[in-house]
Amino acid sequence: MLGEKGFDLWADGYDESVSLSDEKNEYPFAGYKKIMNDIYNIVMSRPESKILDIGLGTGILAKKLYDNNHEIFGLDFSDKMTETSKVKMPNAHLVKFDFANGLPIQFVNERFDFIVSTYALHHLRDTEKVGFINSLRKSIAEDGLILVGDISFTKDEDRMKCKKDFKSMWDEDEFYFAFDEILNELEYENVEYQQISACAGILKLSNQ
Repeated sequence: MLGEKGFDLWADGYDESVSLSDEKNEYPFAGYKKIMNDIYNIVMSRPESKILDIGLGTGILAKKLYDNNHEIFGLDFSDKMTETSKVKMPNAHLVKFDFANGLPIQFVNERFDFIVSTYALHHLRDTEKVGFINSLRKSIAEDGLILVGDISFTKDEDRMKCKKDFKSMWDEDEFYFAFDEILNELEYENVEYQQISACAGILKLSNQ
């Protein structure tokens, strides 16, 4: 798994490497553009929303929403990726912070219409991931929605097939959830998972 320095070094070529993987329909980024587009369209259905982007990377999704008059809050543990995003979105509220430690103090008392996280939470083990996702309940508005787009699977059988198909590329240091394994641990009124590609999907959570 890449540490902070690794992500700093990868920042300049990140968007290109992701795009190549998606175009080849290969693990780990097959389905990436559709996931981003689907989450974008969901958020755009509610004009001028207040959005928290967890692990915003180079700001690909956040910048499109920022340009459409949404208020953007964001965090990433990479200095370089955070600085890249600040240049793109000078009026956004961006903090260099590791979400493995929860949310930064600046965001704790905020309530968001949407909390989005794309290709970031797989750095947490499943128990940590579920605990972190459940902790976000207090950070969404009454009618708010959490959208997690990530490398993930409907069930373990699908995860094992992907691992077999891409054995030489598989990252043993990352933790990809199977929805049926975490469903009963998620403390939300409504939980939905949609598989987008053979190795990625969107998790939707709300309190209504």
